Amino acid sequence: MSAARLRFAAAAAPMALALAAGAMALAPSAAVAAEGPMAQPVKTKQGMVKGTAAEVAGVTVFKGIPFAAPPIGNLRFMPAQPPKPWDGVLDGSKWGNTCIQPPAPNRPIGVNQATDMPDSPPMSEDCLNLNVWTPAKSSGAKLPVMVWFYGGAYAEGGGSMPFANGSKLASKGVIVVSMNYRVGPFGFLSQPELTAQSPHDASGNQALSDAIAALEWVKANIAAFGGDPNNVTIFGQSAGAVVSAALVGSPVAKGLFDNAISQSGAWAGLTAAKMVTREQAEAQTAAAMDKAGLKSLADLQALPADQVAAKLGRAQGIIVDGWIVPEDLSITFAEGRQNKVDVLVGSNGGEGASFAFGAGPKVTVDSWKAGAVQRWRDLAQLGLMAYPATTDAQAAEFSTRPFTDGIAWFMHHFATEQAKIGKDAYLYQFVHNPPAAEGKPSGGPTHASELAYVFNNLDKPREVPDPSSPEVASKSAPDIKLADQMATYWTNFAKTGNPNGPGLPKWPQVTKMGEGEAFLLDVNPHTGEAMTEPQVELYEAIFNRDIAAPLGIERVK
Repeated sequence: MSAARLRFAAAAAPMALALAAGAMALAPSAAVAAEGPMAQPVKTKQGMVKGTAAEVAGVTVFKGIPFAAPPIGNLRFMPAQPPKPWDGVLDGSKWGNTCIQPPAPNRPIGVNQATDMPDSPPMSEDCLNLNVWTPAKSSGAKLPVMVWFYGGAYAEGGGSMPFANGSKLASKGVIVVSMNYRVGPFGFLSQPELTAQSPHDASGNQALSDAIAALEWVKANIAAFGGDPNNVTIFGQSAGAVVSAALVGSPVAKGLFDNAISQSGAWAGLTAAKMVTREQAEAQTAAAMDKAGLKSLADLQALPADQVAAKLGRAQGIIVDGWIVPEDLSITFAEGRQNKVDVLVGSNGGEGASFAFGAGPKVTVDSWKAGAVQRWRDLAQLGLMAYPATTDAQAAEFSTRPFTDGIAWFMHHFATEQAKIGKDAYLYQFVHNPPAAEGKPSGGPTHASELAYVFNNLDKPREVPDPSSPEVASKSAPDIKLADQMATYWTNFAKTGNPNGPGLPKWPQVTKMGEGEAFLLDVNPHTGEAMTEPQVELYEAIFNRDIAAPLGIERVK
């Protein structure tokens, strides 16, 4: 995801932009040799598919099912097209191709989990496939469905990443679907000829069209796997959280899902911002094409796949394309025209520290105060009231907080906007400190560190930039307990739109909590302070200045 879209802190660039979907270079655990109960093969609208036993006994997994036509040739950069039928029985025991993206086998803080694991599938433009984990014995079980969108800065990721193995979530009585969406310029590119060819006069959100096509496939086919097409929850983290939230705001996605979860990201990115327009994105593409000597869309579609990103640069991110995203979604949400779905949203307590990397000069009290105007412009005094450093140690601690709190505020805003239209909304902050390996520094509740707990996969390689230890966490009783609780909260929400259930600490709706409060996910989950009152005031003022006023929408508070 580009710096403008994700609003990463300056300390995050440029490395952080390509990190949110990698993993520590650890081998995945061995599968349990157990036969799943699903009758084989399963008949979809496009053909038959045969799955295989998943890691958890009683769960069957079907891998690599095409949900859209291959976006190759003259379909490159086009919205997802309907899937093609196949003859015979599709082998669902192997991952389908992952989308074109940069591998990172030697990245110091973790490899690209979509491309560099022992069982990573090959890369190809023909990558629009999905995976289904089901505990159902047959069709007709009508189990709730959870559809996962990966993070990865819009630059990397795939449905095969080990941390998102859906076996353990599925064992709690839901069907889990992970899908591939196009990343980099393949998935996020606006261009005048593309726009002119579109019946919607739109281009640029190809990845969102992939997500919508996957949800349409789920509507048409998931009953055959024992799922309920009328009880679908979408969920995603980082860039995937932005995808999830954007679909909540999209009229094109209306009716395709019933609940939504966004982990560390909402419709405009990780923190609140004005969305990029199609015209701005088209101008960016035109400049890149001119620099590369490319004259037309045909030239772009004729490029070898491995040259596309080199010629066009990073993904442009989700934009206001006039179709899937018809307007800046801050307007949509402010005016209550988003999809009426229940939401569970939140962020982590150490997001900002995730991307600091120790770079830059040491922060002191003097430098912290001197940088206030550059940091907050006319809101500098509010900023210093929110982060009143009096020692160098405090200043160093505060230096990463604006990114953390900017995400936390945006997630609270997302929740309250859903509550305003009468939907249930649940807000969390993951504050647990996952254990590190012996002798290694603890990263705290970093960006992505909740994922091992959400999927109840403590033994799996971590998604970058989470530095915690699978070996230590998977043997820690408190971590095992928290992972089971979080997986239960998430699957309860998918079942009923309410995360609460027997044996779990009570999670109140956002309307029952104070402005700076969230449900704190730790070894003993409870409601508590996530932001101070001055911090809430600061981010409200930033939103009103940078978004509400320019867009002509109602100011918050």
